[in-house]
This record gives sequence, C-alpha cells and structure tokens, in this order.
Amino acid sequence: MTVSAQTTAIPDAAEHNTGAIRLWLYLICFLIFIMVIIGGVTRLTDSGLSITEWKPLLGAIPPWNEANWLQEFEKYRQIPEYQLQNKGMSLAEFQFIYWWEWGHRFFGRLIGLVYLLPFVWFAWRKAIPKPLYPKLLILFALGGLQGFVGWWMVFSGLSERVDVSQYRLAVHLTLAFFIFAATLWVARGLRGPASTQRYQYVSGGVLLVSQLLLILLFLQLFAGGLVAGLDAGMTYNTWPLMDGSFIPSGLLNDAPGGWLNLFENIQTVQFTHRMVAYLLLALAVFHLFQIGFAKTGIAGTTAKIVVLVVSIQAVIGIAALLLAVPLWAGALHQGFAVIVLAVFVMHSQNMRRAGAETAAARRAS
Repeated sequence: MTVSAQTTAIPDAAEHNTGAIRLWLYLICFLIFIMVIIGGVTRLTDSGLSITEWKPLLGAIPPWNEANWLQEFEKYRQIPEYQLQNKGMSLAEFQFIYWWEWGHRFFGRLIGLVYLLPFVWFAWRKAIPKPLYPKLLILFALGGLQGFVGWWMVFSGLSERVDVSQYRLAVHLTLAFFIFAATLWVARGLRGPASTQRYQYVSGGVLLVSQLLLILLFLQLFAGGLVAGLDAGMTYNTWPLMDGSFIPSGLLNDAPGGWLNLFENIQTVQFTHRMVAYLLLALAVFHLFQIGFAKTGIAGTTAKIVVLVVSIQAVIGIAALLLAVPLWAGALHQGFAVIVLAVFVMHSQNMRRAGAETAAARRAS
C-alpha cells in the first residue's frame, strides 16, 4: 500500500472530527463496493460499449426524448459490436444496455461528489489533520484517474473489436480494488491507539507472509480482470479437471504463442486464475498455522477470517464456472472479491501493528 500502516497523528484540536471523517471514508468504501458490482453487471450484460462518447459533465444527462434516443442508437450502430454482434437490435434492447452503462458512469460521478463535497466541508471547517491531507488528495486523484482509465478501456472497443481490451479492463478493475483498499486503509488508520493486548507479538517471517498475501491477492484480482475481459469463464466449465486434465495441454503453445498466452490465451488465462486461487488459499492456511490457530489476539482472529473468506470465494468461483457464469454468479463473485480484499487489508494492518508492537517491546527490553 502507498499509505502508512500507523495511526495518523491527530492534533487534539481536530481529534473530535476524525470519527466523522472515518465514517465518510467508510461510506466511500461502501459506494465503491456497490460500484464494483454494477460494473460487473454492466460487463456481463455487454452494456459497456453502448455509450460511445466520454462527456464527464454533459454525459450525466441521459436521452430525454425519442430523437435523442435515436441519435444515441445511431452512434452505437457505427461501432463493430453492433455491426458484427448485435446487428438488428431493437431500440428497446439498446435502451436496456444503455441504461446499465449510463448507471455505471452516473454512479462513478456520484462517488466523486460524495467524496468531494464532504472533503471541501471538512477542509473549510479546518477539521482535517494536516498529516491526512496528502492521503485524501491522493485518493481523490486516484478517483479521477479511474474515470480516465474507464474511458481508455471503453475506447479500445469502439473500433476493430467487438469488446474492450482485456488488458485495459484488468487495469480498470484492479485500480477500483486498489482505491477501495487504500480508502479503507486510511479510514482504519484514523482509529485511536488500541490496547496492546489486542495484538500478538509476531516474528518478521509471519509479518512478511501477511504482506505477501495482500500482494498475491492483487495479482489474483488482475488475473480475474483478464478472465472477465476474455470471457474465459464461459469455457472449460469443469472442475477440478480442465479440458480433461488438471494441467491441460497447449497452455503456452497455442496462439498467440509464448508468454503472451498468459494474457491472451483463454485456456491459459483461466488456468492461471485457478492456480493463483489455489496458491492463495494454501498460503492463507500456512499463515494461519504460522500465527498459531489457538491464539485469540486480533491478528490471529483476522487470519482465521482470511482463510474463511478465501474459501467462500473459491466456492463461489467454482459454482460460477460450472454454471458458465450466469449473471447472478458473476456479479456475486466480483462483489465478494471486495469483501475478501477488505478482510485482507484489515489483517495486513493488524499484522503491521503487531509487528510495530513487537519491535517496540524489543527496544524497551
């Protein structure tokens, strides 16, 4: 993470305001969670290319009469997705996918307002601790970047393709997860000092594995974006075998060949997503036993929850795969990934605080 794991130093004059700031950031986290689900549904309904222009301000106004709808429909008819995949689509069918994409973009604008207006209010009242300002400004900048990346993704599907680039979709999705994680990290950092009895003393090796878990999760989230971008979950719908074997043939030999198979070969992309999931679960279980299953400190508790949520997500992913990713299963899998990330972030912070306490205790002795 790019922000410190330590609790933000808060001057006494602003201390009573940090509770409100923390709740505001938690609200932003919740809205991002909803946004990720909306984005998943938008993708699963093939709605993402229905709006062919990027108008950050005027785009908030949807078509309001038949002439406007026909104008938007005509723009959609000019892109390959309509000409090669949806030719003959009715206006009513177009309106269905348009509203999903419009809603996705509108909700992004809403998050921006819910972030900006309270920030201005807190700043005007001088309620924001000075050490917190850079973090809040970085979060706002990341939100703006996400809007640009979203259009960059859509633009890739407006010519020569019938869908968006899986690379750009993976970047867009992973950035959304990162913004969520960073916002949650900052919000939790605003809590007052906790009793040292809540945290266990941990070794450097245990702390390292907790951080590796978070890094591996982000790799898995990016891999999931590639799976989504290639619709790789629609094929090889068996488990635990894939194409008749645990390790199918042709992973690195089919088109496009070489290392590009990791990003462009549907079989290889799905296989990688499966293998990283297994590795993530195995590392989480190993980490739990590192800490000590019988221990009751908060770091040990969140380590148990890490194993639980990874297991639940694996079950959801397997069910989605076996069912060829129906809308509800795909949305559930993507939405629960946010919950998994939230647990990982909380555990990572708990482990870093335990590590800091361990270091302080050693210095004191």
